[in-house]
Amino acid sequence: MTIIEVRELTKQFGEVTAVDRISLRSGEGEFLVLLGPSGCGKTTLLRMIAGLERPSSGHVLIGGRIVNDLPPRARKIAMVFQSYALYPHMNVRDNIAFPLKAQGMPRREQLERIQWSASILGIDRYLNRKPRQLSGGERQRVALARALVREPSVFLLDEPLSNLDAKLRAMARDELQTLQRRIGITTIYVTHDQVEAMGMGDRIAVMYEGRLRQVGTPREIYDDPADTFVATFVGSPPMNLLERDDQLLGFRPEHLLPKDAVQFAPDALEVNFQVTRQEYLGADRLLYGVVSGLVEETKTISRLPSTISYPVQAGEKYDFVVRRGDVKMFDKRSGQRTAAEPAFLAGTR
Repeated sequence: MTIIEVRELTKQFGEVTAVDRISLRSGEGEFLVLLGPSGCGKTTLLRMIAGLERPSSGHVLIGGRIVNDLPPRARKIAMVFQSYALYPHMNVRDNIAFPLKAQGMPRREQLERIQWSASILGIDRYLNRKPRQLSGGERQRVALARALVREPSVFLLDEPLSNLDAKLRAMARDELQTLQRRIGITTIYVTHDQVEAMGMGDRIAVMYEGRLRQVGTPREIYDDPADTFVATFVGSPPMNLLERDDQLLGFRPEHLLPKDAVQFAPDALEVNFQVTRQEYLGADRLLYGVVSGLVEETKTISRLPSTISYPVQAGEKYDFVVRRGDVKMFDKRSGQRTAAEPAFLAGTR
């Protein structure tokens, strides 16, 4: 299994810095997700690893070897794009075989590789069909089979599921993760979808404005965000941020709960929560409103699980609490996490 590493990697397009001095290292056989909004530089970073873009500075290493000057075909990588890029005039068998023919592989070996990859991805019964006869999920699996058949050391996936509907996307996530675990290929996966990132990644590298903001497991990214961008980008609804002096208090919506409905420690933080509206989502209720008390009035969201049948009415005020351990502190100016507990919180013990 292969390790991918980038060191101080930078890419500039004229005056614009798309990727800004990023250093990142995968583990062997790891599923590493690059997560961020459109324009954050994640696809540019992936393309530099693939050899489709040349870095302005820095190094790309695959298997411990600097590959900056190697063309894509010499890096032993396979890349799957958002569009799948299947040849419409070829059937599935010929689409999968295309890179093998380009390598001059003997036909018998080609057929063995095609059958192997198609059976792994469950598309062996579609080998004689044209791409237009397949669903979006089936086309996605053909693109993966075409990449897998080359026996690459590295998989690079650029939003390969974004063209699928919600149900197919959920099924494809499961299939893709199962495949990656089975074959053990080091994989870098680009997405703007936090659900994909949280559900699939061994680790997540969150990017914004060309820089890495945080790298960690899904739990670390969600529970211990490094700054306010990560706190509000990861999580739906996002983390609540309440301003007080030069600090921001952050807590997840599921941590803001009715005082009368739950058992909290005596030092839990109490706030007044005026509910403006609520949404029933089946397993959860989202309460939208305004908190006051320790902080200035701020729009806030509470997520109540279905196990809490606490009655609320729009326009009414209620006493809500947050456990002190669930509160994260951020510097208002820089947005970075701070470790010190401010005096106004210490005084609420």
